[in-house]
Amino acid sequence: MLMYRSLSRRAAAATVAATAALVLAACGGGGSDDEAQSLSPKPPASASAEAGTHNAQDIAFAQGMIPHHRQAIEMSEMASGHASSPKVRHLAERIKKAQGPEINTMSGWLTAWGEDVPRGMPGMNGTGRDWDHSVPPGMPGMMGRKDVEKLKKFSGQDFDAMFLTMMIEHHKGAVKMATTEKAKGKYGPAKKLADDIGTSQSAEITEMNKLLGNG
Repeated sequence: MLMYRSLSRRAAAATVAATAALVLAACGGGGSDDEAQSLSPKPPASASAEAGTHNAQDIAFAQGMIPHHRQAIEMSEMASGHASSPKVRHLAERIKKAQGPEINTMSGWLTAWGEDVPRGMPGMNGTGRDWDHSVPPGMPGMMGRKDVEKLKKFSGQDFDAMFLTMMIEHHKGAVKMATTEKAKGKYGPAKKLADDIGTSQSAEITEMNKLLGNG
């Protein structure tokens, strides 16, 4: 008798378990979307908030520094065929190597933020690389067409002196822009880049002044 009762209880328990499983399956069919969403891996909060951590100053910094860097690279490219001093040529190469990747970085930020990436300024021989057209007003350190065309006509020591003089002013403008970004920007990587630009270009200003014999 005891064995019969034990078997009956086990059978009843199995029936209850099976019924419960059917009920849960039926409920799951109606809420599969919610359940799938709850089981899907969610991105970290920091990742979803990353795009919103910038402000208008960060955008202005990137959109201004990109053409500013492009002009520095263009001027530096002249040095290989016009400069007489190996130190000037080496400096120009360092400027190109440093600022090219920075342009790519800032372009990536603007794209991620859904903002316009400045294109090469049109005008010079159709190359799309002329910095003299539509230079943003008030951008510190940017050179005008007459100055750039004049630089192209120089060579040897005359080129070295003019290149250094112009690049010092250009760097001073970049340092000023970087200082503004550090003070008013919000996006951490942009503020870090601004700090790097300020440090490296301030050091290059000192170096160029020494090459000019000014210190």
